[in-house]
Amino acid sequence: MENSRKNKDFNPNNCPVTHCLNRIGGKWKPLLIYAISKNCNRFSRLQKAVPAISKQMLVNQLRELEEDGILERIIYPEIPPRVEYKVTEYGQSLIPILYVMQDWGLNDLKRMANEKEQASDRV
Repeated sequence: MENSRKNKDFNPNNCPVTHCLNRIGGKWKPLLIYAISKNCNRFSRLQKAVPAISKQMLVNQLRELEEDGILERIIYPEIPPRVEYKVTEYGQSLIPILYVMQDWGLNDLKRMANEKEQASDRV
């Protein structure tokens, strides 16, 4: 199957940040990697964990993460067939990055709440 992703290899200056964002950038991939790392590893569970993502977008993002070696798709030969996703060893190297992003987000949410509180105190 030919890879049809837009901008997947767009990195004219061979920038490491651009390379990283080409792999895990966007609205959904970090959330999916995190959820799967926390054992939310089936399609229906992922849909419930990230309800704003469309079914087609979820399929596309999971395929891209699998193509990039970040996720592994495991098909169990049962009736009905069961499919689970697992973060690969290579994908595990992204988990510390997600925790740093989480910490930054928590701190920034607190900062924004403090600014909002200070602004309301001035009124």
